[in-house]
Amino acid sequence: MRGVVYDGTDYQLVDDLSVKDPAAGEVVVRIEAAGLCHSDLSVINGTIPFPTPVVLGHEGAGVVEAVGPNVTTVKEGDHVVLSTLGNCGACQYCDSGHPTMCRSTFGLRPQPFTWRDAPAYSFANASVFAERTVVKANQCVPIPSDVPLQSASLVGCGVLTGIGAVLNRAKLPEGASVCVIGVGGIGLNVIQGAVLAGAGRIIAVDTNARKKDIALQFGATDFVESTAAVKDITKAGVDYAFECVGHIALIRAAIEMLDWGGTCVMLGVPAATDEASYNVASMYLDKAILGCRYGSSAPQLDVRRYVELYQRGRLKLDELVSATYTFDDMKSAIHDMEAGDIAARGVLTF
Repeated sequence: MRGVVYDGTDYQLVDDLSVKDPAAGEVVVRIEAAGLCHSDLSVINGTIPFPTPVVLGHEGAGVVEAVGPNVTTVKEGDHVVLSTLGNCGACQYCDSGHPTMCRSTFGLRPQPFTWRDAPAYSFANASVFAERTVVKANQCVPIPSDVPLQSASLVGCGVLTGIGAVLNRAKLPEGASVCVIGVGGIGLNVIQGAVLAGAGRIIAVDTNARKKDIALQFGATDFVESTAAVKDITKAGVDYAFECVGHIALIRAAIEMLDWGGTCVMLGVPAATDEASYNVASMYLDKAILGCRYGSSAPQLDVRRYVELYQRGRLKLDELVSATYTFDDMKSAIHDMEAGDIAARGVLTF
């Protein structure tokens, strides 16, 4: 079968990839659509260290083709959104509704694929840049068959992370002022989450002026091209700042733009060795800095919730699909993303 493999030097679309049969508690999914996220590029450029060869992709949706023994939550033919969260379902964190904190499976590097007669790793427990993948059954969230899979594919990462950061991690109160730094696939969903929470003002920041229209479309009340311009709009600062780029200078800027009692939520992924700094004295004004893993989400609950909101017209998913590409055009898709030509998300299909 075909898939995108990164061998430590470059990535390529190959046709000699194979995947194992499902074991107990596992599911084979035929991938219909996959979002192109910066985290995939972070493996290629070394920002996220990962063993190779690895089959890339972590944001996708498809159709269940086969189930292993003891699988009762999905069946062949089900349309599913894939979560990257291979949590155990039985530890104190899973049991208390915080599966992103599950440590039983965190950091595991499964090798369900074979390429050139050698094992190949799965990226983020998903590897959706392949015609078929094998995942744990609890990574598959069934959705109605009339929901477009191209749109649904983005729920598994961008939507869960962005909206979850607002509703689950920040627990944004109604009327709060918000700044969103970086208007990409994550930032747009932070904006959507802020709208759902009833934010009073939502300021979007991006150096790419072409992002203005889509930021406003998704619910931003203001758009500026630099973090320095935020305090021109709100003199005292904002209640919440979400950093969605992963740049240490922007993390500091997010902290500095906070009003008294404000909270910075970090979503972007800088290099693993990067360190950020801030003025310590300012933190005694009851400011807070929050990390956020995968939107602090509970995928089995949240994916269903967001799909239902989409069906009711309260959440934009179709509008997140800015461009579609076949996997043969992946290099063009990456070029367009790096050039800022994709307003929200590019979606890859076979």
